[in-house]
Amino acid sequence: MIIINSFNDYKSLEGKMIGESSWHRIDQNQINRFADATLDHQWIHTDQEKAEKEGPFHSTIAHGYLTLSLIPYLWKQIADVRNVKMEINYGIENFKFGDAVLVNNDVRLQATVQSVMNLRGTVKAVVEAKLLIKGHIKPAYTGDVIFLYHFL
Repeated sequence: MIIINSFNDYKSLEGKMIGESSWHRIDQNQINRFADATLDHQWIHTDQEKAEKEGPFHSTIAHGYLTLSLIPYLWKQIADVRNVKMEINYGIENFKFGDAVLVNNDVRLQATVQSVMNLRGTVKAVVEAKLLIKGHIKPAYTGDVIFLYHFL
């Protein structure tokens, strides 16, 4: 795990792949709970029998937005940003989904710090997030996550 204590620590990581999270298995229970939370019960996600018989993947798949929602959890396994009074998830840009995450696939986040800027006391960090699927060549997605930090 990388420890980031200041703007200068963050800036020194610019352009570097800083790490990967541990593997996280996405099971049917997590998919179903996400469907309940978002009111998205499309059969490709929740109807195992129909997905096996009629679906293009012969399995249920995780919602794309479920996989995106894992970024904060997985990011915290890669970087410990300390000495902040506030951290803001500011945005996401240029996200592309490359491969479906099937039920019981293991995924992990790979993070590369793209840029770090000091905007009059607010640190803006752009981190490329790539969600890897165990045993797959293509990532589930790749895109940029933007964080704002107010260091102490």
